[in-house]
Amino acid sequence: MIFSLATPEFRIIACSRYYALGMEASEVRPDGQTKSAGVTADTATMPPRSCDVQACDVLVIGGGPAGSTAATLLARDGWQVVMLEKEAHPRFHIGESLLPQNMPILERLGVHDAVRDCSTLKLGADFPNDNGSYEVFDFSKSFRPQSGYAFQVKRADFDKILWDNARAAGVDARDHNKVDRVDFADDGAITVHARGQQFRPRYLLDASGRDTVLGGKLALKRKNARHASAAIFSHYRGVQRREGRDAGNVSIYRHAHGWIWVIPLSDGVTSVGAVCFPDYLKQRRGDQEAFLMQTLMAVPELDARMRDAERIAPVHVTGNYAYECTRMHGRHWSLLGDAYAFVDPMFSSGVFLAMKSAEGCARMVDGILRTPAREASLQRKFQHQFDRGLDEFKWFIYRFTSPTMKHLFANRRDLFGVERAIVSMLSGDVFDAKPILRRLRIFRVIYALTTLGMSGRAFAAWRNRRRQLDVEVREETLQGDAP
Repeated sequence: MIFSLATPEFRIIACSRYYALGMEASEVRPDGQTKSAGVTADTATMPPRSCDVQACDVLVIGGGPAGSTAATLLARDGWQVVMLEKEAHPRFHIGESLLPQNMPILERLGVHDAVRDCSTLKLGADFPNDNGSYEVFDFSKSFRPQSGYAFQVKRADFDKILWDNARAAGVDARDHNKVDRVDFADDGAITVHARGQQFRPRYLLDASGRDTVLGGKLALKRKNARHASAAIFSHYRGVQRREGRDAGNVSIYRHAHGWIWVIPLSDGVTSVGAVCFPDYLKQRRGDQEAFLMQTLMAVPELDARMRDAERIAPVHVTGNYAYECTRMHGRHWSLLGDAYAFVDPMFSSGVFLAMKSAEGCARMVDGILRTPAREASLQRKFQHQFDRGLDEFKWFIYRFTSPTMKHLFANRRDLFGVERAIVSMLSGDVFDAKPILRRLRIFRVIYALTTLGMSGRAFAAWRNRRRQLDVEVREETLQGDAP
């Protein structure tokens, strides 16, 4: 334990924004104390002041969608928020497909129109059949009213819009600030060390993504015990798009060793990647691009779409794709988005789950800062609600490559509203959605009965999936050190 951090020798000063601007006119904070006015200066280039411990209400590790969303909402609530990002925006990131349930969050953040202007319109999701036709799940045919569209985004542009929006809300957002260490004192005080600086937040949010800063430090991160996959991907220009209304849809192709995503982006760019069983990815030899193209070309329909494609970005590989942390909260801290759990991105749920967790967690932290005695109960309630929605995605993802799911997706029937409930699930509408969840339970019964009718193939597929859990692919070309 770090006892020295709580001793009087440390001079606690106001949040680091005072270094850039001097003490500004103060205003009343929600807890009755005072806080400084908003910051307009760029504090990212300020020299570190290692002699001071800088106090703030909330510190957010990571400036991606989860971090920027939580930081913006908490700053709007009047709290003093510092956000640290190890890189600088704009920066490349994978995960370009949003869901309709993202749209209300973008509206509440005030960035919907800015995102729309640099994105591709997405009206549904395509699941190709073996005969060359497509099963299209149109977002407008959901079980209950919702946004009938979403966006395909270039993450460099999208993340920067959210980052700039956080700064405009008064967040002290600092890029090029890698977190080196987090210390926990016996009295509950948390000290974050970054770029020679020390921060003392009342509450800490880890939105560091797959770096999982706190998950790693506290030994919370675990490989998903039910699902294993790895991925290889890049960006291309000249990929043939679907026609008409379906031109912006995400297409999900199955291949013999997993599945493939095709995501149309703006300016004629397409994100293409193969999520694979680990044992298949470990078989590759030599050139990464040749292996990726070999995997893509094995699907005839995709071969035709990729005929004139030109790669315009590096080929990336990532292993240990699915993981989770054993808990979401601790004393004065929480994990958001991918820092808490990362599920196979089959249904494009990653950015939505990150922003959904951030929005809910921001409400929770606001309640905790106002009434500290409620911290444990608010944390338990939020984790229960979030895990329940996350589990709905997991159930489908674990079974998507099975013969049963392939058969059911190719032979759709809206029995008792089940098909519309699946559209709602693909849209992200699984939180506070009891009518939808009831119909998804009916689908589980249908799935079980169908499996009995093809038990031989279903068992072989299940056994192969279980075997992948023991195969390790320890590669990561996207993530460096922790932020």
